[in-house]
Amino acid sequence: MSSKFNKYASDYDAWFLENENVLYSEVKLVAHFLENAGDIFSVGCGSGLFETILEKEFNISIKNGIEPSEGMADIARKRGLNVDISTAEEMELGKENYDTILFNGTPSYISDLQKAFNKSYDALRPDGKIVVIDVPKESSYGVLYNLAKALGTWEHPLLEGVHPRNPYPIEFVKAANWRTTAEKVDMLKKSNFNNLQFAQTLTKHPLNSNLVAEEPINGFDCGDYVAICAIKN
Repeated sequence: MSSKFNKYASDYDAWFLENENVLYSEVKLVAHFLENAGDIFSVGCGSGLFETILEKEFNISIKNGIEPSEGMADIARKRGLNVDISTAEEMELGKENYDTILFNGTPSYISDLQKAFNKSYDALRPDGKIVVIDVPKESSYGVLYNLAKALGTWEHPLLEGVHPRNPYPIEFVKAANWRTTAEKVDMLKKSNFNNLQFAQTLTKHPLNSNLVAEEPINGFDCGDYVAICAIKN
């Protein structure tokens, strides 16, 4: 999977920059649960695009992370992040070293998500929090992505007129395994996290999601990008 992101690392940033309102809707959702977040660790930081915007525009500093793709990690390092090459399953974060652990857009690319949540629990200090953000399988984007994945392309009559003008690169769609919000909640609870809170964005149809940057709202009933915040205590 990391080989896909190595090959298409520049496409990742290019897609977000072409879909700027989608990008900022998602950035605002990430920032929603990171106020007073303390020492933050980013699991699957990618190119560091989100982390860079969060620091420059929201005064939220994220300096450390992991990323399995060498190509993505190289870009993130140039943006000032300290990045180790590792998967979420194999990461070594130690015991009680962080206040917040962030999974932004990465759960669908992690095979053993339960193992990653267990490691995160151990790495958090008491009352630390995990923030898990992704496209839910049950959302409009989730259904659309899974259809494109099954068809192997965006260029199919069944998708004509229903996907955004600049859809997410099909290589990244093929590599993903989207999970429902309920599945992620169950995993977090199995890892002993509690006090779950939810927020969401991208509440318009995918055809229209790039028309305006949205502010996050509470819940998980209508958003195509959903954040779950849970506490270790």
